[in-house]
Amino acid sequence: MSDLVIREADAGDIDAIAELEKICFATPWSRDSIRQELVENELAFYVVAELDGEVVGYMGMWHIVDEGHVTNVAVHPDHRGKHVASAIVAVVLAYSEAGGIRRFTLEVRSSNEAAKALYRKFDFKEEGLRRGYYKDNGEDAVIMWRDPAEPLKN
Repeated sequence: MSDLVIREADAGDIDAIAELEKICFATPWSRDSIRQELVENELAFYVVAELDGEVVGYMGMWHIVDEGHVTNVAVHPDHRGKHVASAIVAVVLAYSEAGGIRRFTLEVRSSNEAAKALYRKFDFKEEGLRRGYYKDNGEDAVIMWRDPAEPLKN
């Protein structure tokens, strides 16, 4: 694999992230929502993963006091299975923990076994269920948490 670069996202990444949203999610966030996250939301922290100058993945998180709420993790289908998502999550968690974030949470589709396995790799545990959370098909969301007592694995 070429050199993977993970860096903080900025306004110049809006279109690339919006394109990944369309490719990766049944109900993608709008370009304006992504712009608001990157430009206006002071709680939001986003990174992108680049291969050969092309954005192939991203992750977003809201830092709320001492908790991190993962908003999205996406990797272009052509680059899945190359550990891009693992690299992104590791960087964001390490950066967040260094900045004082102590607990992390997220929602994931109950059917998304690949994503749940990724999060388990980073010691997220299934803690609850939000019934009918996803409006496109009424699918449930699994709520996962990662607590500070569980050190980050590399």
